[in-house]
Amino acid sequence: MSHERMLKSEAQLEAEIAALLRKAELIDAQEDARYGKGKRGDELPKELQRRQDRLDALRKARAELEAEAAADHARRREQQARAAEEQATEAAAAAADDSDKINTEGEVSAQALAKEAQQAERRAKAARGRAELARRLAIEKAQAAGLSNPDPLSSVDPLAMPSRNLPTTSAGDPKAKAQRNFTDPGSHILKGGDGWIQSYNCQAAVDGDHQIIVAVGVSNQAADQHHLLPMVERIVANTGQLPEKLIADAGYCSTSNIEASEQRGLDAYLSTSRQAHGKRPRPSRGPAPRDLDARGRMDRKIRSKAGQAIYALRKIIAEPVFGQIKGARGLDRFLLRGLEKVNGEWSLMAITHNIGKLHRAALAAT
Repeated sequence: MSHERMLKSEAQLEAEIAALLRKAELIDAQEDARYGKGKRGDELPKELQRRQDRLDALRKARAELEAEAAADHARRREQQARAAEEQATEAAAAAADDSDKINTEGEVSAQALAKEAQQAERRAKAARGRAELARRLAIEKAQAAGLSNPDPLSSVDPLAMPSRNLPTTSAGDPKAKAQRNFTDPGSHILKGGDGWIQSYNCQAAVDGDHQIIVAVGVSNQAADQHHLLPMVERIVANTGQLPEKLIADAGYCSTSNIEASEQRGLDAYLSTSRQAHGKRPRPSRGPAPRDLDARGRMDRKIRSKAGQAIYALRKIIAEPVFGQIKGARGLDRFLLRGLEKVNGEWSLMAITHNIGKLHRAALAAT
């Protein structure tokens, strides 16, 4: 291209660019007047935008629900694996103890025990494999959901309160009726005095002398029995000792809780059945049978004259505290959402309850 042509082409292009810019400015002004400043007119309608937001929230909640279900499934598989490994250890110990017998009858017994130990070992290995597979799947789903702690077995804290158990399939997927709340995912549908409500399960351990709350906890697990041992650990953490006696209603009674209390030397009084208001169970008489299981031993203990007198104290120790907080002070619902914030609210309620009790005790002592 010659120099003369270069000059002409340059001037022509500059004129065309200026014309395009003027045209663009005019179109922008017309679109701003028609659609609003900064909009082009091809945006999604508000109705479609809202549905897209809803779809995003729905997908996020589904991923979190699937991750929670997988974590619950992994924890159950881990418990099953540990139980199978304990059984295998016990079977191996029994086989080792019997292997020293040299007579014919003892030899047959030792062989049978050794075979049982091998079978128990195979069951334990299979259970451990299922637990590891469930754990890996739970981690994958937690990472897909963007959760901060993807490993459901990363920490085993005896002070931790239980979490709700979602209904899951054998593969760890949530069943069709598993639910998750959009506005407060940490809560759960629980049975209350007025029917089913979206709520939390609040626990409190109360001393028998002054109705002072010595331990609290909050969870979204409906069944009370899973809270007994964590609450005992919190009592010990706060007071430095086991309670002299522990009284709890039938909701906390289970064979595992009774056996754990006996192993720790805890003098527990757990009602083995729901008692009608104002009625006491028929007292137990005579010596206890030797072949009673844990629940049978607790039933005899709670139905003895001494046991009934001790269990009756629950009506003047623990129950009034909840009435004082909910009825007298009107603290019958939480203002915040989320397990951590609700736990803070419940702790604050307990602290102010204790301050009131200590204040009245100090006044009575003067």
